Amino acid sequence: MRATTFGWLIALVAILCTANSVAAQADPDVPATLPAAIPIFPLQDVTLFPHSTQPFHIFEPRYRAMVADALAGDSILGMIMLEPGHDAEYEGRPPVYGVGCAGLIIAAELLPDGRYNIVLTGITKFRILGEDQSRLYRLAEVEAIPEFVASDDRALLSRRRRQAEDAVRAAFPEAQLPPAEVSDEEVIDGLSLALPFEPSQRQQLLEADGPLERALSLVGLLRPQSRADALPRAGPSGRTTAAR
Repeated sequence: MRATTFGWLIALVAILCTANSVAAQADPDVPATLPAAIPIFPLQDVTLFPHSTQPFHIFEPRYRAMVADALAGDSILGMIMLEPGHDAEYEGRPPVYGVGCAGLIIAAELLPDGRYNIVLTGITKFRILGEDQSRLYRLAEVEAIPEFVASDDRALLSRRRRQAEDAVRAAFPEAQLPPAEVSDEEVIDGLSLALPFEPSQRQQLLEADGPLERALSLVGLLRPQSRADALPRAGPSGRTTAAR
């Protein structure tokens, strides 16, 4: 885990609380399944999770076109992370991980010069099956990877949420966690997104087999004695906060 300041804590609370409010507003429009093909938005160090919400500033021409096309259609974008070591190939079509998270554009602002500010709320994980090379931006053939928590597992998920929150308080004593009414899934996915993990660690949290396993891995990362065994340490990587 990177050294960090407590500035991320403000963002964490904002992300979790926003996710809880805007996701509820967007529920009627959230698709039950993904289309066979969706535009993918590859970045070096950004991961979306199914119950999280994240803003993006879009200023690279191909991704302006991507957003415009998405807004004219179903408003779905697929967030995916670039594989390490391919930063220099960003302008082309460098390799990406096989699993990402589809997001629904729930807010969009078109700026006078053609750039966009958008907000994505995560709806489901997906696996890439292939790519269509015919467009300016990347279009992928995908299959959805739904995540469900059985009713019998709800109590266990709540316990793991509390364990994760306790681990956050131990690691970051000044942390202000979201209120109890925020769902367990939103808290686990929001923490996975906002905590200062290495990119490969967040990718492995995303690929975990649902919220129960994600919560367990999250606790392992936050507890120093088990962090080294929970997920492998990533190599050096730069951070990307905005798309070109």
